[in-house]
Amino acid sequence: MNKPASNSAFTVLQALVAIIAATVLAVGIWAISDRWWPMERLDTGPKEHGDDHDAHHDHDHHGDAHAHDHRAEREQNSIKLSDNALKNIGYEPLTVSLGNFDRTVMIPAIVVEQAGRTQIHMTSPVTGIVTEINAFSGEAVEPDSPMFQLRLTHEEVVSAQRDYLLTSESLDIVDREIARLESVGEGVIPGKVVLEKKYEKQKLEAALLAGEQALVLHGLRPDQIAEIRSTKQLIQNLAIRAPAHSHNEGNCKEDHLFHVQRIAVSQGQEIQAGEELCVLADHCELLVEGRAFEDDAKNLRKAVQEGWNVTATLLGGEAQGDKVEGLRLLYLADHIDPESRAFHFYLRLPNKIVLDQKAESGHRFIEWRFKPGQRMELRIPLERWTKRIVLPADAVIEEGPETYVYRQSGNRFDRVPVHVEYRDRDSVVIAYDGLVAPGEVIAGAGAFQIHLALKNKSGGGIDPHAGHQH
Repeated sequence: MNKPASNSAFTVLQALVAIIAATVLAVGIWAISDRWWPMERLDTGPKEHGDDHDAHHDHDHHGDAHAHDHRAEREQNSIKLSDNALKNIGYEPLTVSLGNFDRTVMIPAIVVEQAGRTQIHMTSPVTGIVTEINAFSGEAVEPDSPMFQLRLTHEEVVSAQRDYLLTSESLDIVDREIARLESVGEGVIPGKVVLEKKYEKQKLEAALLAGEQALVLHGLRPDQIAEIRSTKQLIQNLAIRAPAHSHNEGNCKEDHLFHVQRIAVSQGQEIQAGEELCVLADHCELLVEGRAFEDDAKNLRKAVQEGWNVTATLLGGEAQGDKVEGLRLLYLADHIDPESRAFHFYLRLPNKIVLDQKAESGHRFIEWRFKPGQRMELRIPLERWTKRIVLPADAVIEEGPETYVYRQSGNRFDRVPVHVEYRDRDSVVIAYDGLVAPGEVIAGAGAFQIHLALKNKSGGGIDPHAGHQH
């Protein structure tokens, strides 16, 4: 009788369990709906004011994020350095400008003397014995400085002096006789006698002039010849003096010094006429001898025709890296060296004195900037590009495929990427594309140190060879 009641209660219990299970399932689905429901929903209904405000807020948030990213990027590519830091790295500013650039080729060269002009061989004009040597090897001498003293032993010179003195004495006698005859008065002495004495005087004057010229050829100076006539004494010693400058062109127009390159005699030595006494050197202007290949002749001819300047750089020694700009090609050789197959060409090299000192003994010594035998490297132009931004190689930093310059704004330096059109050992040509404009100031010397400081600031690894060309 009670079974139907219990079945009904069981059914109600099942219904409650089902309802509870459905409710739990619905709550669970609602709780995790944000994880699997699509993030973007297509909403065609009207937006409330609150929704529009949220969207505007999101836009401002994105704008701030963009500005923040821009500031972060600039901060990452910028660094600020103090005045002391700039001094420590040897910083030098460089103002960007447009100019011409000569694409060049490097050719080895050597400094040489000018044949027939640099060296002066002093020889003895007469036979004699060296009694004094007034100059030392390496000493600087001025033109007309006394160099040697010779005691004359040449019979011809002695005879020439004797004949000159006899002619001078005869002329004095004739002059006195003419003066005596003319003082007597006309009618007492026939005019024919006076006229004959005057003819004799003319002959003696001609012989005296010829004797003077002979003595000059033997090496006597006009003042020494005048001394023979005035003192009535023959000259026993002859002073040999430094010659005067014979070339007054190029860099040798102004007065300058010779230097004694070699002394060829000793005191007490007997020498013959024409024998070498010493060698003087005049290094006011030398030559640079370029040593190119035969294939370079075309480029060299073009440089001569265009009148392009050549830059020479010294190699080795204390002056290594010293540059000489504005040189011009003088001439090209007319043959190829048969042994080295080198094609030589020459440039004038103006010189200057870098050391001038006087010793306690009174002798003077000089040193010229350029010396024969110094090695050089010539930069010969091949073609000229106009309106280019040309920077020194140290101002452009390489990092992998990227190249940078550092633009200055006060004490802040911004890293600016640039496109390199051409690079050689000393210069870099960058594209004129607006990233770097004429008039802007960039880091010249010290750019690599600024690059290292920026890398260190950003925490990147520092490559000590980055940005350097070897």
